[in-house]
Amino acid sequence: MRAAAAARIALLRAEIERHNRLYYVEARPEISDREYDALLRELEELEAAHPDLATPDSPTRRVGGAPLEGFAPVRHTVPMMSLANTYNAGEVREFDRRLRALIAPHEPTYVVEPKIDGVAVSARYEKGLFVLGATRGDGQTGDDITANLRTIRSLPLRLIGEAPPALEVRGEVYLGKAAFARLNQEREEAGEEPFANPRNAAAGSLKQLDPAVVARRPLAVLFYAVGACEGVEFPTHRELLERLRGWGLPIPPRHWFCPDIAAVERALEELREARRAFAFDTDGAVIKLDDRRRYAALGATAKSPRWAIAYKYEPERAETRLRAIAVQVGRTGVLTPVAELEPVALAGSTISRATLHNEDEIRRKDIRVGDRVIIEKAGDVIPAVVGVNVAARTGSEIPFSMPKTCPVCGGPVVRREGEVAARCENLQCPAQLKRWLRHFAARNAMDIEGLGEAIVDQLVDRRLLDSPADLYSLDAKTLAALERMGPKSAENLVAAIAASRERELWRVIHALGIRQVGAQSARLLAEHFESLDALMAADETALTSIFEIGPIVAGEIRAYFAQPRNRSFIEKLKAAGVRTARAPRPAAPAGALPLQGRRFVLTGTLAAMPREAAAERIRALGGAVSESVSSKTSFVVAGAEPGAKLDKARALGVPVLDEAAFLKMIGATPA
Repeated sequence: MRAAAAARIALLRAEIERHNRLYYVEARPEISDREYDALLRELEELEAAHPDLATPDSPTRRVGGAPLEGFAPVRHTVPMMSLANTYNAGEVREFDRRLRALIAPHEPTYVVEPKIDGVAVSARYEKGLFVLGATRGDGQTGDDITANLRTIRSLPLRLIGEAPPALEVRGEVYLGKAAFARLNQEREEAGEEPFANPRNAAAGSLKQLDPAVVARRPLAVLFYAVGACEGVEFPTHRELLERLRGWGLPIPPRHWFCPDIAAVERALEELREARRAFAFDTDGAVIKLDDRRRYAALGATAKSPRWAIAYKYEPERAETRLRAIAVQVGRTGVLTPVAELEPVALAGSTISRATLHNEDEIRRKDIRVGDRVIIEKAGDVIPAVVGVNVAARTGSEIPFSMPKTCPVCGGPVVRREGEVAARCENLQCPAQLKRWLRHFAARNAMDIEGLGEAIVDQLVDRRLLDSPADLYSLDAKTLAALERMGPKSAENLVAAIAASRERELWRVIHALGIRQVGAQSARLLAEHFESLDALMAADETALTSIFEIGPIVAGEIRAYFAQPRNRSFIEKLKAAGVRTARAPRPAAPAGALPLQGRRFVLTGTLAAMPREAAAERIRALGGAVSESVSSKTSFVVAGAEPGAKLDKARALGVPVLDEAAFLKMIGATPA
């Protein structure tokens, strides 16, 4: 019986994966959805009856396993770089001229393929078996999303045929146009906020900690590149694509081989029209040198390879009627006008809302309710009103004025002198409070894992808190009563909130939400002041004496602490046990802080470590890190492809360290 079950399981797995490939990769299905589901159910039943025969590459594993605690970091052996962008034919020809000069006397040939508007990912196969999936992250380090990628049916869990010992493929996870429309319809029917665009939906899906949720999202993936590989080489990009296809990996539906730059230009025009028929959104083309044997010698800039470039098409435009102008309220109370439009098709989606930025922008463009307006997608993603068809006016159009009271809470709206933003001054405004809570809990603030948008909305809508300080009085029973929050999730969130009481002082300063004070400014303030009390007592002279804290930022800090309600909020944080002073620093032995009193600026790409890691190392050794070069800068560290900061350092006579000298200074070993 077991032998028969094993044979049937093997047959079912092979058949299901064959049908996955036919449906998702080759677009020529042979069976109906009902027949496919019957095969999958039979396999599930057999594996349930014989659990010892279950394997990681079974198609049944695509439904998602247990929720994850978080995403582990994945260091990319070969950096995942982004492409330099170009927007006109002249820049494409200049790209060709540069390559010709670099590879002379050889003549370059090219491959043109669609630029998929998705989320960059990497998938690693070992002996043909899918073992690791990761996001691009900062190019050096991404997140481990293996469990989430496993749920995507177009991604084979085992390669076809003879596979190399190790193969890392790179591509884009996307949400198809039709799938995106269905998903948003389902969300609206369930009373949930629809996604803004397919790329946001794909990115949000891959960030889910519950693979079962990801499995319910109709994600797909296409591959077009490789990272670290063993036992295999690809002389040309065309051969790479064909080999990927042969292993059962989905690749872009079309690509053009171009013997010269004239053929590239023709391919770009063909792709401009062909892209409308693709199942996915694309905002341009990728032009790659076909001869991969020259990639290593050509190298890369700080962010982009020299052997490829992205060509972006001009944004599509459409005309429609402006029905109304709604006003949204942001975290800092800023009121933002939003165009409510007659729905119109644009760049593969239906647009009914678009940003109007602010009141001055509306007046500059003379946008009126009832106008026929021109909209476009900035980067083929964010809809914006770019103009008005004045000739279509009838005289019934109504000019817009920013409301004098908040549309959410009815509080007073104030516009400060010299600013374009109008603000609601009521900190208890529900819209403002929701955004403040999200900022307070963000990763670079109090880093409260699990306090997502849906939970924040419920906490405010049910009036369970009046400020972020009230988070510390929530208990598991209260949280478990919220929608989509079970007892275990509630306990985890209570623990995460409790852990945030011990965050570093700079995180607390950033979490306060002081205007103009970002994470870098918060770090500088925390280095200079030992506590929030000391910061509150500082006058403008003391603040502006800190390098990179200018009069504008100092004024905002003083204005924040001058408000009794803000001081009251800080007292509540103290009462809740939040640490508002620097943690005691152990006495450093002689020579332990060799960089004390020195200020560094980093520019370019470091091979040994990400720049943020280098900055943390400098701080750990007593040094400070700045964003801009001045006469007060001690050293500029210049990695590969440094920017204008290097030029300024030379002009000011600031000492410049290359990577090797910098690593020696901080006691690190070159990679």
